Amino acid sequence: MYKPLKSIKILFYIPRGMLVGKGLLEGKNAVIYGAGGGVGSTVARTFAREGAQVFLAGRTKSSLDAVVKEISAAGGSASAAGADALNPNSVEEHLREVLSKSHKIDISLNLIGVDVAMGTPLLELSEERFTAAAFSRVRSYFITMTAAARIMERQRNGVILGLTAPNARLPRANMGGFAVGGAAIESLCRQLALEVGPKGVRVVCLRTGATPDNPVLHGVFTILAKRDGTTAAEVERLEAQVTATKRLPRLPEVANAAVLLASDYASAITATTANASNGELVD
Repeated sequence: MYKPLKSIKILFYIPRGMLVGKGLLEGKNAVIYGAGGGVGSTVARTFAREGAQVFLAGRTKSSLDAVVKEISAAGGSASAAGADALNPNSVEEHLREVLSKSHKIDISLNLIGVDVAMGTPLLELSEERFTAAAFSRVRSYFITMTAAARIMERQRNGVILGLTAPNARLPRANMGGFAVGGAAIESLCRQLALEVGPKGVRVVCLRTGATPDNPVLHGVFTILAKRDGTTAAEVERLEAQVTATKRLPRLPEVANAAVLLASDYASAITATTANASNGELVD
C-alpha cells in the first residue's frame, strides 16, 4: 500500500538577479536605438514593463518623447535623447551620457530603419544604391554594437541584440539589399559574440517574420496588394502560409522574445540567431 508523501523538495536554479515577483529585466539599463518606430516602441514599452530603465535614442526626438510619455504614464522608467546610430561620435557621446546617469549598460538593441530598396531586383540597383541599401544597417549595427561591447567588456557582463528577418537565411526575389544586409548582420553578431564572450558579453540576433501590426510592414503589404490587384489582408494570408503556425507574428510577441533573450534566463544563449517568426524558416 502506498503511503502519501509528507513533503517534496524541488530544487531549481534562479539566475542571479531574478527574483519571484520581479520583472525579467528588473534593475537593468537598456539602450534602444530607433525606439520611435513600430518595433522599437513596442520593445521599449515591453522592456520597461519588465523592470528595465530604458534609454531611447534616435534622430527624431519628438517620436521618442511620445514613447517616453507613455512608458512613464504606465509607471515605467524611460528617457530619450537625440542620437544618430550611423554616427560613431554621436553614439559614443550618448553612451557617455547614459553611463553618467546609470553607471552601467546591461542591454543594447539597434532597431533603426533604413531604405533597403525592398521590391527592387538586384539587376536594377547601381553599385552605390546597393551598397547603401544592403549595408547601412550593418554599418549602424557595427557602430552601436562595438561601442556597447567596449563598455560591457569592462563591466564583464551585458547583452547585445540584433534584429533580422528570415530572408537573411532564405533569399527571395526583388528584396533589394534587405536579404543581403540581414545575412551580414547575423554574421556580424556571431563574430562579435565569439570575440567578447570570454568577457561575459552575449550577442544574439533575433530573426522575425513580417509583423502586420507594424505600420511599415502594413504599408508594404498595401503596396504589394496594389501591384498584384488584391488586398493587404490577402497578402498577409499568403505570407502566413509559409510559417509553421500559418500565422504571422505580432509586435508584442517579438518584444517578448527580445525580453527573454535579454534576461538572465537566456544566460547560455549567444553567438546564434533565435527564430521568432512563427516558423517562417523551418530548418
